[in-house]
Amino acid sequence: MPGQRRLQFYQADVFTDEPFGGNPVAVFPDADGLTDVELQQIAREMNLSETVFVFPPTDQAAVVKMRIFTPTQEIPFAGHPVIGTFFVLGTLDRLALREPVTRVLQECNLGLFPVDIHSHDGVIERVVMAQPNPEFLDVIEDPEALFAIARALGITKAAITESRFPVQVVSTGLPVIIVPIRTLTAVRSIVPDVAAIAELSQQYGANGMMVFSTMTVEQSSTVHTRMFAPLIGIVEDPATGSASGALGAYLVQHGVVDIRPETEITAEQGYEIDRPSRILIQVNSDDDAIQGVMVGGEAVMVVEGTLTF
Repeated sequence: MPGQRRLQFYQADVFTDEPFGGNPVAVFPDADGLTDVELQQIAREMNLSETVFVFPPTDQAAVVKMRIFTPTQEIPFAGHPVIGTFFVLGTLDRLALREPVTRVLQECNLGLFPVDIHSHDGVIERVVMAQPNPEFLDVIEDPEALFAIARALGITKAAITESRFPVQVVSTGLPVIIVPIRTLTAVRSIVPDVAAIAELSQQYGANGMMVFSTMTVEQSSTVHTRMFAPLIGIVEDPATGSASGALGAYLVQHGVVDIRPETEITAEQGYEIDRPSRILIQVNSDDDAIQGVMVGGEAVMVVEGTLTF
């Protein structure tokens, strides 16, 4: 048909080394010229938790500018879309890689942030991104509020309160309600009330709710997590980089993990929806404050296609 446009896109599974695990992201490397309406329409058509559109940078220090869309809205920052995008761009030889680590700057709606691409013999092994410094926001202590959170998750309030750690809103770019849960069994038994979680997220100015337990499926993991973000169109996310950064900061801030100058944390996520994921988190801190948060992981290419519209 005359007037049709064709756009190449790629889909990668992020925070996994196997296809069909992790969190899928669609990447459009040549998005220049698309309107805001078209960007949202394409993201809705892809129907993934996030779709990334790559533009020339407006800041010469950056290699690209990224815009990130869920099926319902644009978001200013995210984790797995950044990891997936730089994996795709590196795999397509659109970046000049210098082994073993290439550091570049990415531009997003929150500003400029460094990304480290680890490679060996031309193969990208993992991508690690810096996140904004953490903000520790509302601590939710009111018994009625805790009951509402427990009810929205379909668990008892005791499953939360017996964890001995606080429910708190934390942000490393996107605010999230962090909910500690005492046992792995309780985390895995969650049946989310989507409407209630969306309402609570809106009430506390958060994008969603991340639950965690220090009991894990894999012995090598530090925490087992689940993430619910229906407010931005994601019922359950298989791997959430932005929320994992916030979680890592929370774990260090509240002494949930053994703290070192560079605290390394492995979060497992997505098991309940058959997309196992492993997210690597590093929190740099001294005795007084967190100095930085890095989140990274592996990725695999699974789809190459053309969108025609």
